[in-house]
Amino acid sequence: MTDRNDRPELGRRTALASILAAGAAVGSSRIARAAEETPMSAMTPHHDEPSNSHQEPGNHPGIASQPVVRTQSDYLYRPTVHFSPQTGFMNDPNGLIFDGQTYHLYYQYDPFAPYAGQVHWGHATSTDLYTWQDQPIAIDQTAAGEAYSGCVVLDRNNDSGLFPPKENSPTQGDIPPAPKTATQAAVEALAPGLTKAASDVPFSPENMDVLGPGTNAPFGHVFDPPTTAELPPAAPSVQPLPSMPGGLVALYTRATPQKQTQYLAWSPDGGKRFIDYEHNPVLDIGLNSFRDPKVFWHEPSGKWVMVVVKARAHRVAFYGSIDLKHWMHLSDFGPAGLFGVDYECPNLIELQVEDEGKTSRWVLFVSVNPGGPQGGSVTQYFVGDFDGERFIPENTVIGLTDFAKDSYAMQVYENMPGNEAVYFAWFGNWQYCEEVPNRSWRGLMTLPRTLSLRRDDMNWLRLVQRPRGLETLRGEQIPFRVERIAAQSGVQVSIPTGQAIELSLTVTVDERRNPQPDGNKGRAGRFLIVFSNGQGESLSIGFDAFSAQLWLDRGDLHGFSQPFFTERFSTPLTANSRRFSLKLVLDACALEIFINDGLSVGTALVFPASPLDTLSLQATNAGATIENLSLYPLRKTMDRPTAV
Repeated sequence: MTDRNDRPELGRRTALASILAAGAAVGSSRIARAAEETPMSAMTPHHDEPSNSHQEPGNHPGIASQPVVRTQSDYLYRPTVHFSPQTGFMNDPNGLIFDGQTYHLYYQYDPFAPYAGQVHWGHATSTDLYTWQDQPIAIDQTAAGEAYSGCVVLDRNNDSGLFPPKENSPTQGDIPPAPKTATQAAVEALAPGLTKAASDVPFSPENMDVLGPGTNAPFGHVFDPPTTAELPPAAPSVQPLPSMPGGLVALYTRATPQKQTQYLAWSPDGGKRFIDYEHNPVLDIGLNSFRDPKVFWHEPSGKWVMVVVKARAHRVAFYGSIDLKHWMHLSDFGPAGLFGVDYECPNLIELQVEDEGKTSRWVLFVSVNPGGPQGGSVTQYFVGDFDGERFIPENTVIGLTDFAKDSYAMQVYENMPGNEAVYFAWFGNWQYCEEVPNRSWRGLMTLPRTLSLRRDDMNWLRLVQRPRGLETLRGEQIPFRVERIAAQSGVQVSIPTGQAIELSLTVTVDERRNPQPDGNKGRAGRFLIVFSNGQGESLSIGFDAFSAQLWLDRGDLHGFSQPFFTERFSTPLTANSRRFSLKLVLDACALEIFINDGLSVGTALVFPASPLDTLSLQATNAGATIENLSLYPLRKTMDRPTAV
């Protein structure tokens, strides 16, 4: 979001305010029209849970009072540079914003159990997008409903009018302590059974004894936390924002089985906690599948724009406002793209087209669950134009952000310097996210990624994704100098365990004069990158030169099996080319692959039963030339207990 020095004239703003107020006055008729336009399936109560396409076991009676059990898997699969929660269940990123000093990561969070449900907004802060400090829960579940996905914006000029005048407001140090939240009250009520003290941040594995399977406890021991006096000091508070009339404002969905409505909240302390606007909801159209608002300032039209989904109706709705409190419907987009069951987590952002000067396009992202071609949840995108009211795709083509299946619900950061487009996505899939082998915590985020557009060899505009800031994490380069691999041969090197690694290389497979099928070696030759261990497990990424396609195979890992945990994925690269470049990061259970400088991306959870300690490069029936090969360990950034 940019500074707005050239603001619309008062008369224009007053007129728009009148229109918005009139729009609010006829809200009941809009509710009726919404009901007429929406399938009955979108209006049907979802039993005793909010309406969405995944169940919430965490809401079931007794789940929160069950003891947290920890096994060796909680250490083996804990990443070192990817964000993961201390305990409990985490999914969608929310409220991603840079406030000028600090990066904020809010996220969907069940603090009581490693299952979806009892949704709050967890919170962490960082100065580099890798080293995170846990903060207290920012938005609580209340009697009004669970705190579903949403966004945070910098209301720099106090458009909302929610912030008191600075000269009459208390200083940062004088802000009264936050009232006891429902979460704190619930923890206190459960304390005798859980042996917990009241806290917005549940006890983390750091505070557990070293536990693991044994003769008397084959599945690990019951979580037995220390006393409050033994706990480490709380994370430092969020730094105050620079002086300005306004501050951080959250717009998010309150969800009950009967209704999903959009709420507004403001923060008196730089994003550490949010206070709900007393006249919530600010947007209610009478649906129980209406959620996930993403708001941004649209400078050309001089207003705030909200992108939100009518989930079960497969529509993305656009609303406009000048004060963040009154919203007028502008247009709808869809149904379009994948069939799926629910639309979720929309994002609309203007991205630069690489190598075309100042050319840009608007890109609309819509997550779909379930219904992805690979199975389960997936994120699709449309390229087009946005005029402040309507998104118009430039063609009927849709793209997918990932060729694997473990990247979902992406959200782009607000207020980035130079309008840089950076995002996080939830690293998981709703088909199996509550069954993965780690048990005291579940859920992680992708690496921070930058976004742009590039024309491919067919002149289609394609999304480009690159990891951001990895070079700052690199340790001493691992010696591994390889320039040629002959046909039917390979080379290997030991890699550290319990530490993230980054591998980059460019490969050209030799031309084969007799491109006939040759068993499982490929007509024109194949090149393989294989991570393995002495127990016979392997994780492989391969390139087939005949079809110019790349594959990912996690099927030879033995730490997790489930019917929907698809083993193999593939993606087409440049047609008729025997050359490709690749960058990958392997970090415990997290694998991210960026091919041809981010034009194809694969995000996959991996669960070896034992650590992978060997990297091999192999060629089948054609040799390969290797350029720009580098292999780095990445220093640990997350203060979490891991395998090392």
